[in-house]
Amino acid sequence: MTTTATNAMRATLLGLAVSLTAAPLAAPNAAMAQGLFDPVIKVDGAAITRYELDQRAKLLKLLRAPADPTRLAREQLIEDRLKATAGDAQGVVISDEQILAGMKNFAAQGGLEADQMITLLERGGVSKETFEAFVRSGLIWREVTQARFGARVSVSEADLQRARAANTDGTGIRVLLSEIIIPFEGAGEEQVMARARQIADLTSTAAFSAQARQVSATQTRDAGGLLPWQAVTNLPPVLRPLVLGLAPGEVTDPLPLDGAVALFQLRDIEETDTPERAYSAIEYAAYYIPGGRTPAALSRAAQVAAQTDTCDDLYGIAKGQPANVLERGTKAPGEIPNDIAISLSRLDPGEVSYDVTRANGQTLVLLMMCGRNNTPEVAAPAGEVGEDGQAAAPDQTEQLSQQIAARRLESFADGYLERLKAEARIIEY
Repeated sequence: MTTTATNAMRATLLGLAVSLTAAPLAAPNAAMAQGLFDPVIKVDGAAITRYELDQRAKLLKLLRAPADPTRLAREQLIEDRLKATAGDAQGVVISDEQILAGMKNFAAQGGLEADQMITLLERGGVSKETFEAFVRSGLIWREVTQARFGARVSVSEADLQRARAANTDGTGIRVLLSEIIIPFEGAGEEQVMARARQIADLTSTAAFSAQARQVSATQTRDAGGLLPWQAVTNLPPVLRPLVLGLAPGEVTDPLPLDGAVALFQLRDIEETDTPERAYSAIEYAAYYIPGGRTPAALSRAAQVAAQTDTCDDLYGIAKGQPANVLERGTKAPGEIPNDIAISLSRLDPGEVSYDVTRANGQTLVLLMMCGRNNTPEVAAPAGEVGEDGQAAAPDQTEQLSQQIAARRLESFADGYLERLKAEARIIEY
């Protein structure tokens, strides 16, 4: 689950308490009914039962998750199995005491005790065991990511200076990047990742652009992957900490996407007089074209791009076709898949890109930016109250360092999880 989704759910716990306090106890569910414990999904042989899927969906619904509960439950449980396997491989063991502490911490986000949280969830038909499994998975993943990537996460004084400049009122940060996105289809993931690791060691902008012209699948390929100046807040959440951690000429570590891997080189970075603004939501449309990156599909995408100026125009393009050929919606930046978010970051309203695929490369996705909802940057949190009752000044450098480190660790973890999903054998019944 993304940090955005987790925070959104935690923020609703107090509302959960209010809405369920007066609710009658749910009738005992038919846990022993025939077929309830049959597997509906297997992840590398590990079963997910109908009961687990139903329970997780109920939990997410009670927590008002910002997505369809059934779909999100499926995604989370698949990820839980992958996280558990990764934890076993690294010898991670979570004790009962850790689980209890995790449940207390989660409940405290809504001003509840763990026992109160459990009682309220049970009133909504969610068992204590389901809540425990939800917390256990998060604890396992924290241990796994810290063990794998903790030593790779460091914050330099230059990183802090850039972040301070980015958060200063009246100023902003913009970056000049080059990009390479290499699809896995054709060469295969192992070979592509090996090539990506070689590219990540480059420090020459000319060498990076030469690689972009050879292997990149983006529309910037012929231009050597060169992107124009863009505000750092335009970048997707997964990319911002990676870019702010670079010096000019350096390249990000390979960033796994859905069926591809991305690399970005920082060419330049500068402070501007324009205040930065955060985007609370992004509205975009996705039009699906069969054929993947074949000449026919790319030609069709170019034709659609030439015939449309706004997202509303896509309805005319999709007229008479199945309803699922066109999707349009508004999402928080952290909820948008990384490959789509990266593609959208280059676009202004009405502009399109078509370098993302789905269905193992068999479907080309034409993306159009409909609009961004701007909100001011949130101020830094206030300090804690000291013994004298006065607000204690926070150690801002330490806070900022922790924030940068946490974002980098999360980006590594997200990339690792995407790779695990890409390598897993997932069977649905």
